[in-house]
Amino acid sequence: MATLQLEIVTPEKKAYSAEIDSVVLPGVEGELGILPNHVAVMTAIKPGELKIFKSGKEESLAVGEGFVEVKDNKVSVLTDAAINIEDIDEGKVEEAMKRAQDAIEKAKAGEHDEAEVAALSAIITRSAAHLHLKRRKRG
Repeated sequence: MATLQLEIVTPEKKAYSAEIDSVVLPGVEGELGILPNHVAVMTAIKPGELKIFKSGKEESLAVGEGFVEVKDNKVSVLTDAAINIEDIDEGKVEEAMKRAQDAIEKAKAGEHDEAEVAALSAIITRSAAHLHLKRRKRG
């Protein structure tokens, strides 16, 4: 059976590298399933769950914004975050969301510029996605 080479890279490290059977990514226009011999594609991904299927088992990672390139049975994911769902600390994520929301409130009072507000909004979006995945997997 044909396989794919999956590599997930963040600014800090290579988060994942292995031969897999398939992968499902959170594309900006919906879930994107990649099987061996998939047509070449490059597209954006949004914060959400990346599902890896290998040897009959499923593994999930919480990913942030980024891009995926599929070419010649190689899937390359460049993302700002890739975290094992089991490693997500709900308390820390909720705290980060609260700080970002408070900062956005201050921005409305003119204390932050548009770029800072956009970055804070991205933190909230990514954090909300991570919390949703953690809670869904927990049961």
